[in-house]
Amino acid sequence: MAATGSEQQGATAFYVSTPIYYVNDAPHLGHAYTTVAGDVLTRWHRQRGEKVWYLTGTDEHGQKIMRTAQAHGVTPQEWCDKLVTEAWKPLWEHLEIANDDFIRTTEKRHTDRVQEFVQDLYDKGEIYRGGYEGPYCVGCEEYKTPGELLDGEGGEKLCPIHKKPVEMLKEENYFFKLSEYGPKLLEFYEANPGFIQPESARNEVLNFVKQGLQDLSISRSTFDWGVRVPWDDKHVIYVWIDALLNYATAVGYGADQAKFEGTFPANVHLVGKDILRFHAVIWPAMLMANGLPLPGKVFANGWLMVGGEKMSKSNLTGIKPQDLTDHFGVDAYRWYFLRAIQFGQDGSFSWEDFTARYTSELANDFGNLASRVGAMTVKYFGGELPAATDSGEAEQVIVDGLAEAVAVADRKIGEELDFAGGIEAVFALVRKVNLYLTEQEPWKVAKDTSEAGQARLATILYTAAEALRATAVLLNPVMPSTAEKLWASLGAEASLGELAGQRIPEAAEWGQLPAGARVTKGAILFPRLEEPAKG
Repeated sequence: MAATGSEQQGATAFYVSTPIYYVNDAPHLGHAYTTVAGDVLTRWHRQRGEKVWYLTGTDEHGQKIMRTAQAHGVTPQEWCDKLVTEAWKPLWEHLEIANDDFIRTTEKRHTDRVQEFVQDLYDKGEIYRGGYEGPYCVGCEEYKTPGELLDGEGGEKLCPIHKKPVEMLKEENYFFKLSEYGPKLLEFYEANPGFIQPESARNEVLNFVKQGLQDLSISRSTFDWGVRVPWDDKHVIYVWIDALLNYATAVGYGADQAKFEGTFPANVHLVGKDILRFHAVIWPAMLMANGLPLPGKVFANGWLMVGGEKMSKSNLTGIKPQDLTDHFGVDAYRWYFLRAIQFGQDGSFSWEDFTARYTSELANDFGNLASRVGAMTVKYFGGELPAATDSGEAEQVIVDGLAEAVAVADRKIGEELDFAGGIEAVFALVRKVNLYLTEQEPWKVAKDTSEAGQARLATILYTAAEALRATAVLLNPVMPSTAEKLWASLGAEASLGELAGQRIPEAAEWGQLPAGARVTKGAILFPRLEEPAKG
């Protein structure tokens, strides 16, 4: 499914990135939330027939990684290798993430290019040497301003994100002239109002930049786990400068110009709101300084909350995605978080809500519809999809409902990143088809053995099956395994080709599923949930 590098050359790709995740621990639901969102977005654009490049990866330098490795008695590289191979990559495979690349910041293809980029800034006079003293959060890998800090017990100052004491650092560093880019950034934000989303995130960044920017320390000299400053090997490059450049190095910056020009800059950077300023302020300023184009959009998703707290290992609310997929299944997992939480806003997770939505929408509405249509087609027509010869107003409601579902879902998911709204549009169609069957009562019509009665029965079942054909296309980016099962049970693989080849803009064209297609009852798409064992 994923496009190859050679296919990207000569054509502009729809390029989406996740943050590259810190490998100080195994991934939790918050990491998976952003990654699944990016996967659904890029699968959607692939289903449109577009060239796509989806990037994720891991951030492996910095003091936090070094200390974590030391605590486990291994080198930083050994720690990173272990986490990536045993935790991060296996989870993305488990969740069916169809990324085109996985960048690690310890890879030579990245570190060499980071040195080149920073050297270019230095040669242009954008970087100078100076000193700095201030409160530093190792968890954030960031200097904090005094006004950001929280008061802790005993008079210590706490990081507002991690709720842990900050460290006072004083060191000689190299600085990027970030302060000079405030006016340029504000001008860019005004000219590109959709650059930062949602609106609350845009307002936060505007207010921050309007207060005036300080020059940014871009090196550290108190530890050595990082990319060396090319002109001064006593310093390593600040981990955030190193990390942000992955979006350029992964697509050929300084190494493969054709791929770089056909992919960069990203159409969408997906980020957590706690790292918004890095992506919406520092990153565009770095690109401006080196004469490179800026990304199309930085979209900050909200936090997943459990018990009122942001989900993180440090707050002891981390839940493994596998805890949920073992019970609900991978497709239901992919569906739930994007369906239940408005992307861009904070949202609370609960086992009870997941269970209720699974039962109501997936099992009862969607799964039951697919099962009923397959079973009735097999029972009344031997599994051969009949032709619709008696269509009227009731069928037109479904035809119109499908057209609306495709248009709304395509706009909301493909353009607005409103996953909840787009998925709701598809499930509104599912509910329309369920209501249609309830009102038309094909099980009663089947008792009329006249030619007119059988024509009516055939039309009802064809209408429902054709609506399910389009539903499979629309839900393929969200629930790929389930959509494939539905596609196969409708006989669509044999008659229309593989599901991945179906185009979303064409999904609303009525009558694509041919009469005579071999329909089977198929497996139950969403089995009844068993109560988890009490520990």
